[in-house]
Amino acid sequence: MAMDLVVIDMIAAIKAEKALAAGGVGTARDLVTRTTGEAVRGVLEKQVTGPGGAMVFLLDFGRIGIIDYSCADEVIAKIVSRLVSNEYGDRYLVLMGLNENQKENIEVALERKDLSVMAIVSDAAALSLPPLKGRGGIKIPQGRWQRIGSLNPYLTQTLNIVTERGRISAKELGEMLKLEINASSTRLINLHKKHLVVRADEPLKEGGRQFLYESLEHFVMKGEG
Repeated sequence: MAMDLVVIDMIAAIKAEKALAAGGVGTARDLVTRTTGEAVRGVLEKQVTGPGGAMVFLLDFGRIGIIDYSCADEVIAKIVSRLVSNEYGDRYLVLMGLNENQKENIEVALERKDLSVMAIVSDAAALSLPPLKGRGGIKIPQGRWQRIGSLNPYLTQTLNIVTERGRISAKELGEMLKLEINASSTRLINLHKKHLVVRADEPLKEGGRQFLYESLEHFVMKGEG
């Protein structure tokens, strides 16, 4: 069973239950066993590496029941590991529609490999509300944006600042934290290497260019226009 990927303004949303069906591993809504995880990951990797121009992939778990550790490791941890290794190029992953139980097993799988990913965690009440409109009008479930997995305190502090500001340069971060430009730049570069923030360059009024680092929440939730 093939999956059609719809890309809206560099963002693609993928329903986890459709990836499960496309993997040919049954019609249940649970992501359990490593064999199931291998099949689902194969489907997802074809979407991530295929044509279409998507940069940010939103993997929606809203209609999934259980996610066990082995499946979380095989699907999420391995995809994030390959993102960090730059096997997929300049692409990013956001998990959405996660409940607390699903989040727990995914977080354990990520922490054991010292990895992190951004996620939207939603309880039943949040999932029952109308979705929000993100960039290009794409539908985003209501919930709490958070980082799950392992990240050292310095990068956690930096990620929190980028999230609060939306976008920031190394110069601005250095001024906020009283850091040398090399230190602030290194922090932001390391977040980008972990695919937790998006990087773009812009021209400076005085000439030259600078990198701006943008949170995935800000990138996705820009809204129409």
